[in-house]
Amino acid sequence: MSAHQYDEGHTVAGWTGFAVAIVGSAVLGLGTIMVSAPVLAAGLAVVAVSVLVTWALHLTGWGKPPGRRPREEWGMRVRDSSARDGHPGCVGCRLAGRGRVRSTAVESVPEPVLEPGVGSVVVTGEPEPAGAEAAAR
Repeated sequence: MSAHQYDEGHTVAGWTGFAVAIVGSAVLGLGTIMVSAPVLAAGLAVVAVSVLVTWALHLTGWGKPPGRRPREEWGMRVRDSSARDGHPGCVGCRLAGRGRVRSTAVESVPEPVLEPGVGSVVVTGEPEPAGAEAAAR
């Protein structure tokens, strides 16, 4: 039996981003000890780069989608083949413009038409001729 019973999300994207963030945190700590604004700024820049590196690796398939994966995809060296289309519910994929449903046809929505004298809205989209209302009464 394996030591890991659950998909813990061990991915190349996650570990690489973590490693870069650790370096950025160390630089931030050094900047705090030295009381140096340039070193603090450099640490913050490295932490920001860690986010971008993790995002880029996720989009190239080295991350994982939200939620649990099938057991055969638990390995760290398994690349996610569904990353190109985007993962449903994934903020990173939505920021990259992936995972959205794009429709090619634009549907025409009928415009509401006010009935004369009544003030209610008819959503049929087709206005009735003015003479038809008088003839119906």
